[in-house]
Amino acid sequence: MKVSLKTGLSTTFKQSITLVAVCASMLLAQPLLAKENTSDLEFEASGNIASEQRYFSDEGLYSQQLSHSQSSLSIEAELYWQWNKGSDSVIFTPFYRIDSQDEQRTHGDIRELAYVHASDDWELRVGIRKEFWGVTEFQHLVDVINQTDGVEDFDGEDKLGQQMVNLSLVNDWGIVDVFLLPGFRERTYAGEDGRLRGPLVVDENNVSYESSAGQQHLDFALRWAHSIGDFDFGSYWFHGTNREAYLSPSLQTTTSDLTQYSLQQHYAQMDQLGVDVQATLGDWLWKFESIFRTTSVEDFVATQAGFEYSFIGVFDSNLDLGLLMEHSWDSRGEVELGEQGSLMQNDLFIGARLAFNDMQSSELLMGIGSDLDHNAFSFILEANRRIGDNFIASVDVRLLQSNDENDLLNSLNKDDHVQLSLAWYF
Repeated sequence: MKVSLKTGLSTTFKQSITLVAVCASMLLAQPLLAKENTSDLEFEASGNIASEQRYFSDEGLYSQQLSHSQSSLSIEAELYWQWNKGSDSVIFTPFYRIDSQDEQRTHGDIRELAYVHASDDWELRVGIRKEFWGVTEFQHLVDVINQTDGVEDFDGEDKLGQQMVNLSLVNDWGIVDVFLLPGFRERTYAGEDGRLRGPLVVDENNVSYESSAGQQHLDFALRWAHSIGDFDFGSYWFHGTNREAYLSPSLQTTTSDLTQYSLQQHYAQMDQLGVDVQATLGDWLWKFESIFRTTSVEDFVATQAGFEYSFIGVFDSNLDLGLLMEHSWDSRGEVELGEQGSLMQNDLFIGARLAFNDMQSSELLMGIGSDLDHNAFSFILEANRRIGDNFIASVDVRLLQSNDENDLLNSLNKDDHVQLSLAWYF
């Protein structure tokens, strides 16, 4: 079993400790020393330890990849302190995974390490945090603050912690959030032995930036969110380092009989405008996300839109059924292997969500995605069920198919897999 600890975590940890300590000392140094203010100090500890097993139906498309089986063990803890009648709090959420095959998937991260002070009409959050934006199911276009943890799963739902100073202002006409984001996190990618990757391995040591400040560039975001009747609105402007790297082939090694290439990462500066809207109209839930991104390389618009219709108590049972449909569009159009762009340039998604409303909190989500420009499709199934009071069992299925050799999805043709996990929550 290969085990390695990424050393970049320590720098992030020290910087975040400094942010939390400075802000807390400025606002609460005196109250924290007073006995009457610390008497209501509360502490909670929770977390989970999970065992995960992946089984791939086919041998890897590339010779270095693992064959069929991949095992891993992860642990995530959450430590939470609050005082001053809940107005002040600190949360610490460390995470670590050990993988049996892919050394890049063996990694640790601080998901959260943040101090929060809440007042009547404003809130200050300082440290490492995860900030989620988005309303659609199959793709979150507007979710831009945190970097994707690409080795955790294929769907991009898992995120790395992001250093930030966030001031949230509550007004009658909406909530305004101001974000200062010091320190950039590079995306994680599968290693040479890993699955769910393209023909060339992304070199984690070959990284360039458009900004001369590199990873220390100070990013900025401004967001407004408001609810009017049945409608929830959100819009933002982000200025900073693109969370998506531009990948280009780079010569790695050359011998008398072998020339080997890898992918170099380049992170450009970008300005991005985003909007998300959700309308709850009876049993209908309408969803829309759109972004406009401009960089020195390209400008484009992308949208994700659809609906979910809910049937409550199907056949007079406890079962709730939700039917989903969404469409993805990207102005860059068809993207072939070797080009930059999105897999979801013109795709239709149809899915269903089942909530069993039983004592075990059983849930199931499944969906089919079809690329309308290529002969390609994807299928996902996610199911979970609680066992006893402290265990949750999960089953995930991913099927990927493309008959077009120039399609980006074609490079994952052999990566159909089933993932089983059992997590103990404490």
